[in-house]
Amino acid sequence: MADPLNLELKNLIIATLKLQGVTPGDIPDDEPLIGSPQLGLDSIDALELVLAIEKKYGVKIGNSEESRAALASVSALTGFLRKNAPGA
Repeated sequence: MADPLNLELKNLIIATLKLQGVTPGDIPDDEPLIGSPQLGLDSIDALELVLAIEKKYGVKIGNSEESRAALASVSALTGFLRKNAPGA
C-alpha cells in the first residue's frame, strides 16, 4: 500500500515546481530528486522545494548538508518530515 505522505509530497513537488506532464507515479520513492535525469531538478528547484516544505509542514531544513539528506529521495523526505515536522 502506498504511503499517503509520499503521495502528498509527490503532489507538492509537482505543484511547486510546475512539472508539466508528470504524475506522482512518475516519481520513484527511492531515486534521487536532485540531479536525477528523470526529473531534471537542479539547485534552484531544491531551494523552491525546501521553501514550500518549510511553509507547508512548519519544519526548518537548516544547512545544505541537512537539505541534501532530506531531499535525497521522496522516501528520505518522508522520513525527515516524520522525524521533524509536528503532525506529519
